[in-house]
Amino acid sequence: MNLVSIRIITANIERLVNFYEQVTGIQAIRYTPDFAELKTTTATLAIGSTRTLQFFGGDLIAQPAENRSAIIEFLVDDVDQEFERLQHLLSSSIIQEPTMMPWGNKSLLFRDPDGNLVNFFTPMTIESAEKFLPHQE
Repeated sequence: MNLVSIRIITANIERLVNFYEQVTGIQAIRYTPDFAELKTTTATLAIGSTRTLQFFGGDLIAQPAENRSAIIEFLVDDVDQEFERLQHLLSSSIIQEPTMMPWGNKSLLFRDPDGNLVNFFTPMTIESAEKFLPHQE
């Protein structure tokens, strides 16, 4: 089994897709006006409008801008460089500037326009970096 994507449901799909395109530098694939994906080499961030909830049983299935438990995480080459690049865009939504975590990652934590937590991180120790090496079997 593989985790292949995380989907965010939003009431303002254009705003959220544009935000993620800006912060990641990845061009979203817009399949319909209500659904887009940002594909990375390891997983996909899918973004769907509230109108897509009709396919899953109705508007009560998920509530946009109500996440208080998940953090969307992106492995980046240099978290300090990303912070410098995005500081103007993120100035009002930064939760934590680049900070060394006890598990060996340097982490930048901010909120997207819907309030979801986003973590850009860079492994700073050998042990933390080894988790992201291809597995040898």
